[in-house]
Amino acid sequence: MRTKNSIINISAGLGYQLIITLLSFFSRTVFINSLGIEYLGINGLFTNILAMLSLAEVGIGSSIVYSLYKPVAENDKVKIHALMKLYKKAYLVIAAVILVLGLSLMPFLNYFVKDTSVDHLYTIYFIFLINTVAPYFFQHKNSFLNVCQKSYIITGIYSVSSILSTCLKIWILHTTQNYILYLSIDSFITITNSIILSVIVDKMYPFLKEKLSGKLDAGVKRDIIKNVKAIMLQNIGSYLIFGTDNIIISSFVSVAAVGLYSNYNMFIDICRTFINQVFNNLYHSIGNLVANESKEKIYSLFKVYWLLNFWLYSFFSIFLYIIIEPLIALWIGSSFIMGKTILVVLMITFYERGMRNAITTVKTTAGIFHEDRYVPLYQAGINLGFSIWLVHYLGLAGVFIGTLISAIAFPFWTTPYLVYKKVFHIPLVHYFGKYFYFAAIGAGTCFLTSYISSLITADSLLTLILKGVICLIIPNLIYLACFYKTDELKYLLGILRKILAMFLKRFKLHKRNLISENK
Repeated sequence: MRTKNSIINISAGLGYQLIITLLSFFSRTVFINSLGIEYLGINGLFTNILAMLSLAEVGIGSSIVYSLYKPVAENDKVKIHALMKLYKKAYLVIAAVILVLGLSLMPFLNYFVKDTSVDHLYTIYFIFLINTVAPYFFQHKNSFLNVCQKSYIITGIYSVSSILSTCLKIWILHTTQNYILYLSIDSFITITNSIILSVIVDKMYPFLKEKLSGKLDAGVKRDIIKNVKAIMLQNIGSYLIFGTDNIIISSFVSVAAVGLYSNYNMFIDICRTFINQVFNNLYHSIGNLVANESKEKIYSLFKVYWLLNFWLYSFFSIFLYIIIEPLIALWIGSSFIMGKTILVVLMITFYERGMRNAITTVKTTAGIFHEDRYVPLYQAGINLGFSIWLVHYLGLAGVFIGTLISAIAFPFWTTPYLVYKKVFHIPLVHYFGKYFYFAAIGAGTCFLTSYISSLITADSLLTLILKGVICLIIPNLIYLACFYKTDELKYLLGILRKILAMFLKRFKLHKRNLISENK
């Protein structure tokens, strides 16, 4: 059942992401042509500021979701009800705190914005704030669907609404160039989605609306409080690591520079989101696995997910490294290219962070929050220190180099150390031996693919597509040659066959129904 649910969730997620990627690309083109690069910068800046306010969540959600895995697996409705009741109350408080903090920041917006001619900054910021607060009123029900491995329902709702809202926003930009109206569409869609999902959860799990008498025992409450404290520190550190780049760039360079970076970041996020459609849907399967299976079974499946992790992140790193600059040049012009040094640093950072996905998933679903609670703060200190120092000498590249240095200094080794010690009970040398083996294969593949694709000048859409085909074929052929004998790849190919068989079965069923209707 775990495998089947994961296949359905992943398939739905990838289909959704493909459609949204195409629409987002078109939407970004219209956005730049209609409003310009400064509005892109404001978009990225306010997103970062509101992410800072979301630290008020302090890990309550993650801790309660972790506590839900076992009662969901055991169908303990009384305990589930008690946890969900706590979850709901917590998120109502969080929404209120974020709203108050957000409003209190409004008088200081000018300190974050450098060299901009954008009008109505306070109105724009307020709409961003509403879009951040609104989902918290219903977040507990969305999370419950994820724990129950029903995330394809969320994906389905978001797919339809995203397609409608993106088309509407494109029309608004094209006809009115009104950024405030453009943002207001997000508010309406966000609230509507939340209400629809809430109704669906109530119908699927009516016991959540019943007045059950169960209460959380002292041990569960103690564990939740302990984990919340740990995750709070991790969330603060994570924001200072990943959420401050745009603020630093805006403060020390310009808002326009944030806009330039946002184009690169858009393509990186598209690739990361595609990959996350796989890993986010596996996340709750792993949580269920950790709650019920032996460490040998967990380690065996971790190796499968890690190979998939490497395959996807190294492939997309190579693809972006080769394609992103000619794509931007053809799309909006060579003046939007930031330079090869920045691109290399961004790709290394993307790969390094991505390669921690599998190990971090095991760590989180195993409930390891307390032991490394200070690590993100140490990493954040190094990140901010190096980024602010290096931006004066290296410009934009310095900001991203600071982030990379901080990642290598801490989570690069602390996360696997804790998982291998507490979950797998295996020496850490096994992890790093495999890690650098993967890295060597990835680097060699990148050099070879880059050399072959450099023989083609991507000065037209046709030649760009040809480069893309080379990037698609060469890495995957090399990886197949390197891993075809491994148990991990055999396992993945088995899942792929199940996916194909499932789609083939549905296609035949659909065809049979059509024939019956025609008769």
